[in-house]
Amino acid sequence: MNTQAPTLPKKSFKIQMLAARETAIIQSVNRLLAEKGFDAMTVDEVAAEVGIAKASLYKHFTSKEELACAAMVTAMRKAQEFIQSLPAEQMAMDKIKAVTRWTMTLKLQGLMPSLPSQNSSLRATLMGSKDYMDGLMEVSEALGGWIEEAQAKGHINKALPAVAVLYTLFARACDPVLEFLKMGEQHTEEQILDLVMSTCFDGLSAR
Repeated sequence: MNTQAPTLPKKSFKIQMLAARETAIIQSVNRLLAEKGFDAMTVDEVAAEVGIAKASLYKHFTSKEELACAAMVTAMRKAQEFIQSLPAEQMAMDKIKAVTRWTMTLKLQGLMPSLPSQNSSLRATLMGSKDYMDGLMEVSEALGGWIEEAQAKGHINKALPAVAVLYTLFARACDPVLEFLKMGEQHTEEQILDLVMSTCFDGLSAR
């Protein structure tokens, strides 16, 4: 009896090249979204950075909104993977802190795409993306569960609505304090992360 797994057909060179180009496009969009935000980013900039004609770019993504949505979906998948990588036995509060620090690390490195404003045309595209919304729901449910567990154990103020804590954590993904401290050139990235983690979780009251 043959127990060998069936050999998957090899992808053609053309398909491999298209996939590599698409990855390069998404990486470029991710960086530009982190650096400039959706409104200031242009399709011309993306095409120029990847080194392809705008017409070739449109073979992969039909609009600026679709480009940005693909980058946001990729970022959301990375968040899902990080959350899933955390040890199941780890305390809820430690998981929350780990996710927050990871998010801020990406932000400091210029790898976290900025969230769209309320009136952005990207917002409607994201709301219509099943991949993005499913990812957002999974991340929100995981964090929400940990927040409630941390509140039950007295690690987070029980008087705060869990959703308010959740949005406070999401805000760290676009926190300008990180860039301001980095521009000051008085602290290392690790020190900046420690400072912002302290203000986020310990507050500003004297201890």
